[in-house]
Amino acid sequence: MSEHRPGLDPAVAEVRRAVRGALVALPAGSAVVIGLSGGADSLALAAATAFEAPKLGLRAVTVTVDHGLQERSEDAAASAAATARSLGLDAHVVPVVVDGAGGPEAAARDARYLALRHAATGIGAAAVLVGHTLDDQAETVLLGLARGSGGTSLQGMAAASDLDGVPLLRPLLDVRRATTRAACTAQGLESWDDPHNVDPRFARVRVRETVLPTLEAELGPGVAEALARTAAQLREDAAAFDEMIDETIEDIVEHAEAGISVSVAALAANPAALRHRIIRHVVASEFHESLTRSQTLGVARLVTDWAGQGPIDLPGCRARRIGGRIEFTAGGDA
Repeated sequence: MSEHRPGLDPAVAEVRRAVRGALVALPAGSAVVIGLSGGADSLALAAATAFEAPKLGLRAVTVTVDHGLQERSEDAAASAAATARSLGLDAHVVPVVVDGAGGPEAAARDARYLALRHAATGIGAAAVLVGHTLDDQAETVLLGLARGSGGTSLQGMAAASDLDGVPLLRPLLDVRRATTRAACTAQGLESWDDPHNVDPRFARVRVRETVLPTLEAELGPGVAEALARTAAQLREDAAAFDEMIDETIEDIVEHAEAGISVSVAALAANPAALRHRIIRHVVASEFHESLTRSQTLGVARLVTDWAGQGPIDLPGCRARRIGGRIEFTAGGDA
């Protein structure tokens, strides 16, 4: 049976189909929170959710976070909320203060997600929906590649993840940005263009406006889709590695005084990729810190190239070899 009813715009149909696929697993009678910036992506998401949610017995609420980073940002936020109400949605504007660490992009993102999580927990929502598209995924993969931060960064964003105890869903990760814009146009919805989205001070904007178009021009169309496929494949690989670690870790790890230790023989018996993941997993789970590749390789040399070297200071902990075990204890670099 055809997905498109007579008169239904193909872009609208594609966005609705994607949203329906994300919502169908949620329990009837529950609520969802939609992060609505007023841009085309989140507006198309809100419109599709307004159409699909009632058919599934779901209540949808939009939350527009006013970061206060542009002049008259409160007007843009109010306009987005008004559009949501015209779609039959409950709509709220939440002003936040952007003053966290990591630069303005990271601070704004942290403030936004905190506001969305608070809104979701306040109404007992089953999930938070955000409007990241395939183009956003491709940009994320390229930024991760430029940082050289390994497979974890190149996995990009997951369609479903956790926002401090609240499911975070990205229904549009397989939908192109051009499709969300076309869906808004077809439904007569006027989207807002955030000036920060074209500000070349931000690395993501340079990737969006210059790097990806250049790659498409030089290598041919389909680069964004290829990057998104790469992210999906790497997430599959990571899931397999995580399962291997879960099966292995209890047999090779022991609690030590003020820390934890891992069997040298067991680490040495594993392939390098799994050995490095175990080292990173131990530090992350025990000390809540992430290791760089060079730090991970430094610990691995205590296994593979042992020559009596001393302890290694790591974020939040210190690693040293004692006999047949690698011991991680609290301390190290702040």
